[in-house]
Amino acid sequence: MMEEEMLEKKVWAVIGVNDNPEKYGNMIYKKLKSHGYTVYPVNPNYEEIEGDKCYKDLSSLPEVPEVIDMVVSPKRGIEVIEEAAKVGVSNIWFQPGTYNNSIMDLIDEKGLNAVQACVLVALR
Repeated sequence: MMEEEMLEKKVWAVIGVNDNPEKYGNMIYKKLKSHGYTVYPVNPNYEEIEGDKCYKDLSSLPEVPEVIDMVVSPKRGIEVIEEAAKVGVSNIWFQPGTYNNSIMDLIDEKGLNAVQACVLVALR
């Protein structure tokens, strides 16, 4: 699946979102929202992001996102991918620096779609 196809999906979750406007997790969240996406913030360390309820993991979201945007290290990402496969998310968008060989092997093993690109650039 290509970047364009993933960007056509309208329900996203940002994994590793944060409340620092200088950081990618926050910029990506706001950028997706400003482009009309339904976006769920996922980070166990926050109660809310930009005034929206923040969720601790994918399983606690009110709906299954069509795409998850990874803004966490590959080490943290492994368990997110495991959970994504379990809850039925099949599209994973990896920001630069969030993937490695073991994560990509897991993606293949689970039969998931992956895009490696910066969403901020893609939505420019």
